[in-house]
Amino acid sequence: MMQLHISPSMRSITISSSKVAARHISYRTLFHTILILAFLLPFVFILTALVTLEGANKCSSIDCLGRRLGPRLLGRVDDSERLARDFFKILNEASTQDIPDGLKLPDSFNHLVSDTKNNHYDPKTFALVLRAMMEKFERDIRQTKFAELTNKHFAASSIPKGIHCLSLRLTDEYSSNAHVRRQLPSPERLPLLSDNARHHFILSTDNILAASVVVSSAVQSSSNPEKIVFHIITDKKTYAGMHSWFALNSVDPAIVEVRGVHQFDWLTRENVPVLEALESHNGLMNYYHGSHVAGANLSETTPRRFASRLQSRSPKYISLLNHLRIYIPELFPNLDKVVFLDDDVVVQRDLAPLWDVDLGGKVNGAVETCHGEDASVMSKRLRNYFNFSHPHIAKHLNPEECAWAYGMNVFDLKAWRKTNIRETYHSWLRENLKSNLTMWKLGTLPPALIAFKGHVHVIDSSWHMLGLGYQSQTNVESIRKAAVIHYNGQSKPWLEIGFEHLRPFWTKYVNYSNDFIKNCHILE
Repeated sequence: MMQLHISPSMRSITISSSKVAARHISYRTLFHTILILAFLLPFVFILTALVTLEGANKCSSIDCLGRRLGPRLLGRVDDSERLARDFFKILNEASTQDIPDGLKLPDSFNHLVSDTKNNHYDPKTFALVLRAMMEKFERDIRQTKFAELTNKHFAASSIPKGIHCLSLRLTDEYSSNAHVRRQLPSPERLPLLSDNARHHFILSTDNILAASVVVSSAVQSSSNPEKIVFHIITDKKTYAGMHSWFALNSVDPAIVEVRGVHQFDWLTRENVPVLEALESHNGLMNYYHGSHVAGANLSETTPRRFASRLQSRSPKYISLLNHLRIYIPELFPNLDKVVFLDDDVVVQRDLAPLWDVDLGGKVNGAVETCHGEDASVMSKRLRNYFNFSHPHIAKHLNPEECAWAYGMNVFDLKAWRKTNIRETYHSWLRENLKSNLTMWKLGTLPPALIAFKGHVHVIDSSWHMLGLGYQSQTNVESIRKAAVIHYNGQSKPWLEIGFEHLRPFWTKYVNYSNDFIKNCHILE
């Protein structure tokens, strides 16, 4: 039994019990305790009431403390945790169940909210509808991506109307204007075409506009343009138009020679039998010119693989112009050293020092593409180009070996003529044809990587910057510093699909004042 005793002096209270020792509590202590409780209890009750009325919504740090501690002190459980557990359980169940056939799906989230309200969806139905909506949106996005890749492939493979117009108008000019049919270069300068004291560039293309940019950029960037000689090789249908352009647009003091493949006596089927196989192989024609989408199971591939498949089927890969670089020593028997340029490059710095580079007895001076700041471009090894599940590839090649760039190469033709590079190139092309293109699929670089094995001298990467035609994240400051920039990839600067912020580095060398350019509305 508890007893309460008040001291005679009225200064303290004693609480005693038969089971507990007596405790003395001063009035001051009792007063302070009552004062603190009187101050705190209203807040506890108010916060408890707020939680009860409003639920566990978002709150500030101080408010949350009261909302969470108040109910807990009173023995209540936080409803938000229970709701989260219940919601996760419903979603987990919906992910494992089949979606009912004929389930009507809302077109947007707002429609989903409206349908939920109007149709009184239970949580399980809501979760199933939400899942079905997300899966449908994912399928739509995937199909749209494949359609975008297909359209981009066709855009990259086609000839823009303006460039086609330019070729037709210049060809017509060749037939009607005797001035443009004059010999290039003039007869008195013909000996300079085989003068090894000059800097000889070789360009193989059927794109007149692209050729004009390559030549103009190289001449304008040179400190000694009078030493430059350009040898442009084109096909028979483009020859007249290409000749007309450079007859009407002189780059003096540099020299330009335009020749068609039909003018090279050496280019016979007897000398290049592999080209006959490329042209007549039915499987190749269907592969490069057939439908790239019909019969494709898009559900079993990824957009990235599909894009690679489309790019590898570009018809340019069986073009004679694309394979001509492997015959340079025979096509130019009097030259000792040349620089080969692709038609999708821009020269931004004087390339004369390349003729002073000591290749150390090697044939091909090239930039390696397995290391550099841009990982998406400079991370190419042999595994990126070859099918190493093929036993013939696995036996002869190392997947980790570094690849190198085609498109700006210094060739020592004297050293090249002492090798069997051309024969190796031919033999591997034949092997790939026999295997139905299962060893590699992408263009002329793979057989060149094999044929030039052991014959490559690595030059500084600042000479050749790649990737401007297939990814838009290229550092602009790095572009300005590169000697040659290369728009390799589908997004060529003369196409509408070219990257807008990278295009000016190319268009600055397009002569928009030229009447043919204006009349054909080039990149208008």
